[in-house]
Amino acid sequence: MDHGTERDAPPGHRAGPDTVPADPVTGRVPLAVVVVDRDGLVSHWSRGARRLFALSKEEAIGRPAPDLLPVSGVLPEDAEPDGAGHDDSYRSYTAHDGPGPGLESSLDGRLSYPAAGRARLTVRADDRVDVLWWAYPLVGPGPERLLVLAADADGLRRDYADGTDDSAGPAVVERIAPAFALHTDFPGADELARRLPEILPSMSVGESARIVAQVLELGYPVLEFSRHDRVPVTPDWGVPRRAERRARRERAARALAAGEPVPDELRDEAEDLEYAAVRERLEFLNEVSGAIGTSLDLSRTIVEVSRAVVPRFTDVAGTYLREQVVAGEGFPDGVPDTTTMWHRVALEHTDEPGRWDDVVPVGEAMPFPVHTPFFQCMTTGEPVLVPRITEEMGHAIASQFEKRDIRPLITGRSMLLVPLKARTVVLGFMILLRHPERPVFNDMDRVTGAELAARAGLVLDNARMYTHQENVAETLQDSMLPHIPARLAGCDIATRYLPGTLLGRVGGDWFDAVKLPGARTALVVGDVMGHGLNSAAMMGQLRTAVQTMAGLDLPPAQLLRNLDDLAQRLGDTHLATCLYAVYDPIAGELHLANAGHIPPVLVRAEDGASELIDLPTGAPIGVGGVPFESVRVPVAPGDRLVMCTDGLVEVRGEDIGVGLATLCESAAHPAASMDDACDTIIRALGAGGGRKDDVALLMARLTGIEPDAVAEWRLARDPAEVGRARVAVREQLHDWGLPKLVAAAELMVSELVTNAVRHSHARPVALRLVRADTLLCEVDDDDHELPALKSAGPGDETGRGLRVVSTLAREWGASRTGAGKTVWFELTLPARHR
Repeated sequence: MDHGTERDAPPGHRAGPDTVPADPVTGRVPLAVVVVDRDGLVSHWSRGARRLFALSKEEAIGRPAPDLLPVSGVLPEDAEPDGAGHDDSYRSYTAHDGPGPGLESSLDGRLSYPAAGRARLTVRADDRVDVLWWAYPLVGPGPERLLVLAADADGLRRDYADGTDDSAGPAVVERIAPAFALHTDFPGADELARRLPEILPSMSVGESARIVAQVLELGYPVLEFSRHDRVPVTPDWGVPRRAERRARRERAARALAAGEPVPDELRDEAEDLEYAAVRERLEFLNEVSGAIGTSLDLSRTIVEVSRAVVPRFTDVAGTYLREQVVAGEGFPDGVPDTTTMWHRVALEHTDEPGRWDDVVPVGEAMPFPVHTPFFQCMTTGEPVLVPRITEEMGHAIASQFEKRDIRPLITGRSMLLVPLKARTVVLGFMILLRHPERPVFNDMDRVTGAELAARAGLVLDNARMYTHQENVAETLQDSMLPHIPARLAGCDIATRYLPGTLLGRVGGDWFDAVKLPGARTALVVGDVMGHGLNSAAMMGQLRTAVQTMAGLDLPPAQLLRNLDDLAQRLGDTHLATCLYAVYDPIAGELHLANAGHIPPVLVRAEDGASELIDLPTGAPIGVGGVPFESVRVPVAPGDRLVMCTDGLVEVRGEDIGVGLATLCESAAHPAASMDDACDTIIRALGAGGGRKDDVALLMARLTGIEPDAVAEWRLARDPAEVGRARVAVREQLHDWGLPKLVAAAELMVSELVTNAVRHSHARPVALRLVRADTLLCEVDDDDHELPALKSAGPGDETGRGLRVVSTLAREWGASRTGAGKTVWFELTLPARHR
């Protein structure tokens, strides 16, 4: 890769043969790039090579590389060219022996590892060029064998003379970490790009992919700099002053790493190293802090924490959290013990894909024994540093993994364990591992890891508390919303509840369905104004009140009147709207009353037409002193009733009539099932996300009950009528094909009719059987006192009737009516009759 003409440079950068940006950190250096094939012939000659070696591409391609490239080792500063030329003095090289191999060793294939050097050449007899070169053997398939990079050392010296290094010149290149990619005019560019990690062993696969993508997208080559990295080959350029300073720094670094006193003559180098190390740590921590905590989602936060440290700080990062943290639950304070379960929630590494997945899969939970460093970390809450995992320790750790040998993955690596804490409570810990060839973790890394864990612990604790609160809110909401069966007598029901915002998963919207005497069903939708726990609490109180009053079989208008009185007693801080409807499947009728709620939609089965039911709106619950009215609407089997809260149809800045029209249209859309019909409405009104208000939706398909599934009798106030009732029930059940229910039904009807005849005053007793999803039996009389279970002794003559009913019936109950009371029971139908 090289700089060629100005069109090869990025916008705003003027490139040319003598142009090098002054900034050594972000600048770009003109390089000659030459690729040599397996026969030793030049297969690529870049524009930079044309400028540096004054030889055109046509003249270079196909020629032996040793004829064109500098082949010396290291050239001392005071060396002079020998004047010997090649091809009529076209160029001449001064060859000097020095430490390290020369380029000729790479060109003839004797070297299989990267090399570097320096040479001085004469171009056209009067122009001398001091050249720095690097040679990288290419491994793998393909004809290319060697990548050679060269740069004008004098140009580097001139442009970097004002840098911080006092030995400006060739030595500055030691601070350059090149990431090379070829121009797309080279036919083998794609293959070479895939082999970049082989050319530059210190480059990760991710860096290689990024660099190649940048080259292909922007169309110009890339050379990146770093003050902290070195090229894979660090040549000795023959500058004693630079070598001496490097040696002093290395001595100072060894003393610091070993914790030994630093000699006075190395004090300056040690201070520089410490300052650079501290600055690098601070930069790293700042970057990590910015990379984590971007959301309150616990799983996403865990991934962010793990990825923030790989590969810059460590090569492997495994994150373990306490079981209760993963579940979003609270847990008692205190030190974990050997029974504490730790879930492996994330694992990031730089090894080949899949190497760790089978041995230490994410999601596994395990305790840790006392003798392990993991137990020490989680109980003390302090980092644990293991410079190298020995064979013995590797075996001890591997013993925790049944039928899996983890030793090859960990033995010989440096390990640092850091606790993830929040307010002195250990939420989890991270296992950080470095490859054996990488420097071991030291005390400064321990401090850095502790600070990293402290910041990560706070972020994880915030996510944990949010998850915990969200679970509490969902549990509260679920407990307040009823679980309505999909089928009740004469109707099928489907519901939906959607919270308004992610931060407020509880609200005041509710729906309900209550079984009433006479195979009827009460359908309710309500909305307490406001959001949050207060509204949810008010909603729970009103819903309970509605259920209680519905069980008393109060007329819709009277029920809303009583509910308004209750809201007044509870306080005037909340208002609520409520729509209450009673469906009678035998009469084919809806009885409705409204308290400030949006009207329901009725979809006719006959023609598929939909309409808003016109009924008096009434004032919201809690206003007080306002009358409520009810209406009766005839319905046919197959009609559908749609009731919802205003969050479904209201859009800020838009007339609610638009939403109601869309509701009518979408409700009439054909659907394969009730659930599909609800989903169609939700999609049509855009309630899938981004709402500020809650949504409650209830849809009921009014299937009705056929007349031949109902049998009724009037019985006189005569004990002899009890026998007649038994006979009538027996014959009717045989007609319906339910002989297995005869014995139980006949016995329970006998008990209920006996009580009704005994306690009625003037009106006849009514007996009714209804065959729906269950067999329903009802007995009406004009006595208002409800029966109750009693404990009957051996000598008592009464008190056993309801005990028999309670034992044999699927369900039973009693409720007051306008004329007296109704006592009923249900029996489960055989499967083929349901």
